[in-house]
Amino acid sequence: MTVTVVDGFVPVIDLSSRGSAHGRAAIADAIGRACSGSGFFTIVGHGIPQPLVERMYATTNAFFGLSDAEKDLVASRPGASGFRRSGGTTAQSIDQKTPPDLCEAFGVHVTGELGEHERGELGDYWAPWKLANLWPTRPEDFAPTWHEYMAAMARLASDLTRLLALALGLDEDFFGDRFDHHTSSLTANFYYPQLKPPLPGQLRRGPHTDFGALTILYQEDDLGGLQVRTPDGDWRDVPALPGSFVVNIGDLMALWTGGRWVSTMHRVMNPERGNTSSRLSIPFFYQPNHDAPTTPVRSVDAGRWIATKMQKLFAPAS
Repeated sequence: MTVTVVDGFVPVIDLSSRGSAHGRAAIADAIGRACSGSGFFTIVGHGIPQPLVERMYATTNAFFGLSDAEKDLVASRPGASGFRRSGGTTAQSIDQKTPPDLCEAFGVHVTGELGEHERGELGDYWAPWKLANLWPTRPEDFAPTWHEYMAAMARLASDLTRLLALALGLDEDFFGDRFDHHTSSLTANFYYPQLKPPLPGQLRRGPHTDFGALTILYQEDDLGGLQVRTPDGDWRDVPALPGSFVVNIGDLMALWTGGRWVSTMHRVMNPERGNTSSRLSIPFFYQPNHDAPTTPVRSVDAGRWIATKMQKLFAPAS
């Protein structure tokens, strides 16, 4: 098992030895140190086939290349989730007032494939995982590719939570009953070319912490890329290493550990002035069962916590 460090803050952890008990123990130790430090780590040796990743990015880029009229056919609407012309204002989730983020988005939930009655039982409040998924008919391989990618991400995330449990000195299956009906989501953020200067304080994605348990992100490139905030308030780039995924824990995991681990503020910067390239980012948010407790910190349903944050993200700016 290999662990290297990027800029002294985000470790790169090789998961290829996780098939043995000794390897899993060593990996869990490295993950535990990362989660108590930056809350971020980069993984290699993860087992996700690169051709699947490339197919996922190719078909998703093709969707965002369609006309606005065609993308709007699957625009999010009451009761259904799909394309958003605006990715929202992420900083509102931490009660910061900024202009809207400079991106389009397409997002679905694993529960969006359930029937209306089943989705209606996932909490007695508004929540994005209660929405039906909307799928475009073009590109033709879009929905099958997304389903395959979501399944691969869910398997990887499940294994990572077992390693997280080991890192906390718990049984590997400790988190199992909190994710056996998980409400995870997959979102594509399309950072379109910036043809005019952004407004003051306007970024591709504003500063925020993630709301759930675990986020897994493949970075296509460094253009207008991911930054994390250090404890002293500095912002550091998280390089896009070929074939790797960036993993970070969210607010719920920090709550579950009683603050032992940290959910770290991060953002997506604009490209340098004059760079009019686009960028695609597709994070997988591993979210627990809607009624999973957040004990030991406080007794509130995990779903209600995430739903409140999501409502802030898409609330109208005032």
